[in-house]
Amino acid sequence: MIPDFIIRAVLASITVSVLLGLLSPLINMKGLAFLTHAIFHALLLGAVLGMILGIIFNNLALVTLVAMVTTVATVLLIAVIEYHGFSSDTAVGIVASFVAGLVVLGFGILYKVMAGRPYFPLSENIVSYLTGEIFLVSTHDLLVLTSGGFLVLIVLLLFYRDFVYLSFDPEGMESYGGRTRFYLYLLYTLVGLIGALIVQSVGLVTLQVIAVLPGAIAMMLGGDIRRIILASLTVTLTIQLSSVFIAYFTAIPPSGIATIILGAVYGALLMRR
Repeated sequence: MIPDFIIRAVLASITVSVLLGLLSPLINMKGLAFLTHAIFHALLLGAVLGMILGIIFNNLALVTLVAMVTTVATVLLIAVIEYHGFSSDTAVGIVASFVAGLVVLGFGILYKVMAGRPYFPLSENIVSYLTGEIFLVSTHDLLVLTSGGFLVLIVLLLFYRDFVYLSFDPEGMESYGGRTRFYLYLLYTLVGLIGALIVQSVGLVTLQVIAVLPGAIAMMLGGDIRRIILASLTVTLTIQLSSVFIAYFTAIPPSGIATIILGAVYGALLMRR
């Protein structure tokens, strides 16, 4: 009989694969790879703030909610700065530097709050956020991931064509009356939401790699946008599921396995060129 935690891990992997498989090509086409760096800091800041509130109110469910709100607010601020004439990298660098300082400050506050609570079960949350542990996904976590992922997926599919136009020719879109600002803000919001939803499954350390490399691999394989999306989905789903089963038999963290396989595939494609 298949253990329950394996079933949860597989379902979580499928959800993560669909979301990242669709998002990763947009990240590469729009040149948002550096944005994942800001998301890393924003999620860490949100997790720290959520842990502080979780200790105070004795409710660790606040961690996910606060991390999501913090991340969305951060990426929207980056989108606003970018829309007003700064490059994406400059906007990310400005905001990420500020958020990184807040993370350090937040950890100082967290340590002081924890000093008054000699025992508080934060270890699993810290491990999940930093390294990702898909085998620790609970039924509640899976429900949040799948339901939230489904809603995000609907919005992503509804506006996917507009996001592609925005990625290739934002000036042309605006000249034809397209709502460039709206699509830019919406795309950044979706990137932040997806990052917050999947972070406990893939981990902060590997999120940047897993969000970028599938789309980069798919674009190296060439073809039109439909083939790129199909290739990204196939690569993401295959590697995510493979990492789960390899991790089950080797006791190696699945997020690390996925990162290594993605890096090896990307490197092999580079060597062929």
